[in-house]
Amino acid sequence: MNHDRFHAQVLELIRRTSAYLPPDVNNVLQMHQALEQQGSNADLALKLVATNIALAKKRSAPICQDTGTITFYIRTPVGFDQLELQDICWDAVEEATAKGYLRQNSVDSVTDRNSGNNLGPGSPVFHWHQHHKDTIDLRLILKGGGCENMSAQYSVPVTLNGKRADRDLNGVFTCILDAIWQAQGKGCGPGFLGVCIGGDRATGYEFAKEQLLRDLDDASPDPKLAELEKRVLDEANKLNIGPMGFGGHLTVGGCKVGVRNRLPASFFVSVAYMCWAYRRRGVILDNDGEVVDWLYQSPGEFDHQEEPDTGETALLDLGGPTSSDAIVRLQTPLTEADVRKLRAGDIVLLTGTVFTGRDAVHKYLFKGGELEILKNAIIYHCGPVVLEENGTYRVVAAGPTTSIREEPYQADIIAKYGIKAVIGKGGMGTKTLAACKDHGCVYLHAIGGAAQIYAQCVQRVPRVFLKEQFGSPEAVWEMEVKHFPAVVTMDAHGRSLHQEIADDSKVRLQTVLA
Repeated sequence: MNHDRFHAQVLELIRRTSAYLPPDVNNVLQMHQALEQQGSNADLALKLVATNIALAKKRSAPICQDTGTITFYIRTPVGFDQLELQDICWDAVEEATAKGYLRQNSVDSVTDRNSGNNLGPGSPVFHWHQHHKDTIDLRLILKGGGCENMSAQYSVPVTLNGKRADRDLNGVFTCILDAIWQAQGKGCGPGFLGVCIGGDRATGYEFAKEQLLRDLDDASPDPKLAELEKRVLDEANKLNIGPMGFGGHLTVGGCKVGVRNRLPASFFVSVAYMCWAYRRRGVILDNDGEVVDWLYQSPGEFDHQEEPDTGETALLDLGGPTSSDAIVRLQTPLTEADVRKLRAGDIVLLTGTVFTGRDAVHKYLFKGGELEILKNAIIYHCGPVVLEENGTYRVVAAGPTTSIREEPYQADIIAKYGIKAVIGKGGMGTKTLAACKDHGCVYLHAIGGAAQIYAQCVQRVPRVFLKEQFGSPEAVWEMEVKHFPAVVTMDAHGRSLHQEIADDSKVRLQTVLA
């Protein structure tokens, strides 16, 4: 085996998977963008998504800062040395992490220490198979934590939203629609689904994820499953959940269903939810490591690659209200009066200082830790990809993480530190909403997965806190931002767009299931 050649191909596979959205996914997003109401929040979300896709490609940088679980699906000829290829993949993952293609995402589940190189027990994930071919089929999926948390498994029969899901395809349909409704905007919708009917709890999830390797324009060879896939797509997009949970027509962009035999006593429906940043690529190699074919690729897509551009690129004209006087321009530090003027639905452009903070720091502060720099500040739920170059920090990717994980802590931190705004995705709960009203704070919904747009907004990173203790993604990064776009979805007057859309979509769901 040519070690260097295989290493170079795996490294290139990782780069392409991280930075370039597959054409079939991009086509679905572009097609549906035209169907959203011009000037709506859904329209804004999809336009920012399109801009982010272009920026990631131009910069050869992660589409989303959460490069997720690194999962290889590999088929090799009989007798091929899989252990040597696994070592090569490990080395390529480590190098890709150092280059900023991957975020440092591997955390020890007992000590909470980040390995810093994406290696550790079970990281990355490998699925090995043999086939009677003389080529190596190497595929990669990067599945972020936000969408992974929105995956679901049901043991049927079960009652959902007042409807009993039985052990038949109608029951499966009910489970899938419930999973979509539960996700709302937390999984960076529009979502793409892989579904497994049957299996046990472990193989059900495994095979559901494997459905994400299918092309979006295919259909199940089983006519009943093909009809189920189409039915899910048609009915899910009537729920008005929309991109990012903002409301709108595109809630689900694809649904692929597979089947595994089951035990008589068990009937599981497993749903693997994938975000719009649907990152999967593949390559066919010969035994010397030469490329036979690239998968999930349009003809000529990589024939004339430009040198990566890390300079500033002007954002595209977004049209609608974003190009009118309806935009609210905010400058930090914010006062309570500034915050009280904002209303749910406002589109804002924020300039000034924000501090990243996610799971580890929220738990730390809640349990008595102190960080005085957060007084009257703005917290950004974000785990960025940051590279240190010549003594300065460069933000490679910086989109929002799912906020609901901080719900147990957020209200207390708002009260203790006088937080004026929380930036994240997917919205938060009633406790945080009450704290916003009581203390003069707003929730600003950033566009999930738009890691390059928000990286471009970062002008400078003066300092970092708690990096040694929590690792880079969980550290508190002080960022000076300019024209940072977001939507007010929870205001200081007790209104939550998330709750309104969830209530409306639940009524629509019950109508679909009736």
